[in-house]
Amino acid sequence: MYKNKKIIIIQHLLIWLVLFSIPFVLTYGQDLDSNRLIAHFLIPMLFYAIIFYLNFLILIDKFLFSNKTVVFILINLVIIGFFILMKEFIEDNYFAELIKKRPPEDNREGPRFKLFLYVQMLSYAAPLLFSIAIKTTKRWVKTEAEKKEADNFKLQTELQHLRYQLQPHFFFNSLNNIYSLVDISPEKAKSTIHSLGKLMRYLLYETNTEFVPLSKEIEFMRKYIDLMKLRLTDKTEIESSFPVSQNGIQIAPLLFISLIENAFKHGVSANKNSIISIDMTIKGNIVDFTIENHNFPKQDNDKSGSGIGLANLEKRLQLLYPNKHTFEKELKAGVYRVNLKIETN
Repeated sequence: MYKNKKIIIIQHLLIWLVLFSIPFVLTYGQDLDSNRLIAHFLIPMLFYAIIFYLNFLILIDKFLFSNKTVVFILINLVIIGFFILMKEFIEDNYFAELIKKRPPEDNREGPRFKLFLYVQMLSYAAPLLFSIAIKTTKRWVKTEAEKKEADNFKLQTELQHLRYQLQPHFFFNSLNNIYSLVDISPEKAKSTIHSLGKLMRYLLYETNTEFVPLSKEIEFMRKYIDLMKLRLTDKTEIESSFPVSQNGIQIAPLLFISLIENAFKHGVSANKNSIISIDMTIKGNIVDFTIENHNFPKQDNDKSGSGIGLANLEKRLQLLYPNKHTFEKELKAGVYRVNLKIETN
């Protein structure tokens, strides 16, 4: 911040240096009338600077931005009027020779005086308007930056909430699966608990960043699919295909697991044959994920899962990949199909 203030001060000094140098640059190599230069340029320029900084540093914040517009206008009219009179006073008392040199027709009565006053008011209003423009722009930039920071904080808070919401959801769904194995196959239940421990380690310690390598997500999904296979009978066939090379693609964690959970929850039947097909491909920077499963609606007495998985996913996609994803769901001829495409950069 200190460096920024120093840069701003230097910028202001350079701008005024350029402005005060204009007459010297324009008349380079010519004789300068120093009295005319002082009276008609340097003194007005000094007054312009005073008007500018009075407004820029004090009056705009104190009155204009505090909705005291009438007071702000009146104060500036008084200041401008004072400087016009001061300029005339200085010219009359210290630069009388310039007045004598004015052509006879340049009298200040009637319309000519009104025109003179109008031009003077406009010239002194210029630094006022310029200070308002700069101050308003700075305020707008600051407001936008604060708004962006607030939006970003809100986004991160909501994402963190969704992530914390997903973890227990995933954990309880997995526990339900293990519970179903305890009586049927205790050895499988033990193996499942061990596998679940590895999955939870990834959930807790490796997904707390905004993005993770796609390769880690694929490894996590493979382990989860293997975990789910332990409780399946030979009536359910699992087909899965993942890309071998991901070219260093980074992606938000835990986007696909809800879809896989959903497929195992609704695509498995105890007495009917079924297929769960999972396919992921990479086309350039687009990750294309498709999953299909036979649809066996849950019974009313089935309390597995909380139903928040897909809703959670859709919210996260909207926050993380606005206008950079497509999410399509379709139920046709008893087969539920979901396609998710994500543009990763």
